[in-house]
Amino acid sequence: MITVEAAVAAIRAGEVVVIPTDTVYGLAGDPSNPEAVERIYAIKGRPPQLELSLLASDISQLDGLVEMDGVALSLAAAFWPGPLSLICPVGPRRLAIPRSGTTLMVRVPGHALLGRLLDETGPVASTSANRHGMAPAATGSEAEAALGAEVSGVIDGGPGTGMASTIIDASSRPPRLLREGPITRIALGPHLGG
Repeated sequence: MITVEAAVAAIRAGEVVVIPTDTVYGLAGDPSNPEAVERIYAIKGRPPQLELSLLASDISQLDGLVEMDGVALSLAAAFWPGPLSLICPVGPRRLAIPRSGTTLMVRVPGHALLGRLLDETGPVASTSANRHGMAPAATGSEAEAALGAEVSGVIDGGPGTGMASTIIDASSRPPRLLREGPITRIALGPHLGG
């Protein structure tokens, strides 16, 4: 297990670390570094057509990276920080993700330790910390057992809920609920027009 400071240094050096979130543990790397992005894919065994997501400490870190309309901003105001992922059109500031396509999934997790890291690194490219097709890790120990030999360290931030985030495609009209997670369809209703 490593400290937040060690993880920040590793991410800045182009390495991949395991981070805690409020949902499940995740792999994290520098989203502007193509080699770091490719390393995340290799560690997870993630199919190349599946994009990574972007985790930020607050909505201001996403300025220029994605375009958020009124619906997306309403959802962010209601549920961030928290277990809601929004798919938004890519903005003018380009990163190594998405590797193709015109949208990017973004989230502001509700996890204080991760928030400290993201304040230092800026947004990170991420996906759940597990081999593709396996259950995501809900604890640092699970993540270390699954992937520890291939990452530059694991931050132990206590257990997550073990339930992956709710996903809304805010780039489509009307917005579509792609995965119901901790935030239910009923809770989302007022922000999606019913």
